[in-house]
Amino acid sequence: MSSKFYDFKNLKGDLTGGLVAGVVALPLALAFGVQSGLGAIAGLYGAIAVGIFAAIFGGTTTQASGPTGPMTVVSAALVVAAIEITGSLEAAMPIVILTFLLGGIFQIIFGLINIAGYVKYFPYPVVSGFMSGVGLIIIILQLFPFAGLGSEKSTWLVMQDLPRLITDFNWQALALGAFTVIVYLVFPYITKAIPSALVALILASVASYFLKWDVPIIGEIPSGLPSLQVSGLFSIDSSAYALVLEYALVLAVLGSIDSLLTSVIADNMTKTKHNSNRELIGQGIGNSIAAIFGGIPGAGATKGTVININSGGRTRVSGAVHGLFLLAVLLGLGKLAAYIPLSVLAGLLIPIAFKIIDVKGLKHLLVVPRADAAVLIIVLLITTFGSLIQAVGIGLLLASLLFMKRASDIGEKGMEVGTIAGFDGEKPWQDEKEFYEAYKDKVYIKHLYGPLFFGFTSHFQDEIKNIPEQVKALIIRMDRVPYIDQSGLYALENAVLDLEQRGVQVLLTAVQEQPKDKLVSIDIVPDLISETHIFDNINGAFDYLKKQFQL
Repeated sequence: MSSKFYDFKNLKGDLTGGLVAGVVALPLALAFGVQSGLGAIAGLYGAIAVGIFAAIFGGTTTQASGPTGPMTVVSAALVVAAIEITGSLEAAMPIVILTFLLGGIFQIIFGLINIAGYVKYFPYPVVSGFMSGVGLIIIILQLFPFAGLGSEKSTWLVMQDLPRLITDFNWQALALGAFTVIVYLVFPYITKAIPSALVALILASVASYFLKWDVPIIGEIPSGLPSLQVSGLFSIDSSAYALVLEYALVLAVLGSIDSLLTSVIADNMTKTKHNSNRELIGQGIGNSIAAIFGGIPGAGATKGTVININSGGRTRVSGAVHGLFLLAVLLGLGKLAAYIPLSVLAGLLIPIAFKIIDVKGLKHLLVVPRADAAVLIIVLLITTFGSLIQAVGIGLLLASLLFMKRASDIGEKGMEVGTIAGFDGEKPWQDEKEFYEAYKDKVYIKHLYGPLFFGFTSHFQDEIKNIPEQVKALIIRMDRVPYIDQSGLYALENAVLDLEQRGVQVLLTAVQEQPKDKLVSIDIVPDLISETHIFDNINGAFDYLKKQFQL
């Protein structure tokens, strides 16, 4: 049964996917709320509003949205900064809520003016360094709650206070936190039918309650529907305007990147194509509504989205169900959440934070171009111990300056990066014409011009995705590629992995010294592309394919 607006054959999968995604989101929403400094209820409010409205208005049909680690870290930094200005959390709330609201409005504007088209140009080292820094921030700030102690709000102060962690820890809280981590990590090996985060939360909280251990808990949280939190928004002191604008822009940009990355993952899983601009508008609407009810902002949640899809979610109804489930929990089970120990929430956040850290980027620090490695480390350190805003700004500036320096060293011809051609209506090169006429239905050729760098990788990946289904082999001509950066390396790696899943062989020809060294250094060659698939010239590739496919 179907209608103009909804195909009811998807209903069962949407309900199942949404409910499972909601169950997974519940403990994380509470944990991120506490991490933000606004309390568990703020995390739940945010998860409900963003979950429902981003699903309804967004551009990714299977997206499950809610508070995420990066957004929560920025929110927590904002709360600390606002308290420094006003002197108390209560006095700081108008500043915080206005910032969250403005961040959502900025996202809506981003969607309307096609900012999504530019987000994809962020250099990999900047994104990697920022995300790894966010993961480290969560870990550092959760060390003291994990041990049952109150924590400083800045990573630098926490590091200075580490001796107290050894002398004053609460062994009962530490035991509960460790038990939570163990259950979270081990339970998936028993069954994946029930989310391990929920199992860990329930078991550890029940154990704490019946053992009557003396550990810090969430404490009483409001139940029932939230009230509007708009009083005082228009009487904020002008000295806070710069703070509001600064953090609102960071939340909007970060939320957009976070959501669009998750949208790409959803596309790959469902073989669909999301609408980037509509996605930003939906996220902005969700975050704006969350703000006026006192909820923390969120973004597309990768884990929730993957679980939603794997559990049967196929339309935006699944994302809305995920948010409605959390609303039902708020109305019915809010009082039970008051007994959850803070060390249990820390035990959930710490392993999640490790997953945020970009292990691949860090592992390749010694083998990627030194300029990229330097940018990644600088952004990571500034993010972790300094300003989140400055980290991204300095990272982008450094990446751009370093690329200009490289392009200058390579020469003006290295800047000819505007074209990728292939057997797709473009004229083949002179030395390809004979082969093209005979085998154009089976073999595809791409010509690369200039450095494969962060500003070019998105276009490159889009071109690769457009290769016809019937193609059995792709030849990438790299005669005119003098340089490849970290973003380019990973873009090429992802392209080869996607093509490999389709059964398409990838061959490289005339690879210059720097690109080949980097491809070998991170094991794209020979792990993904065999040495036998790299040729000095195009004729070698043609001869190989004629024998391989008996063309």
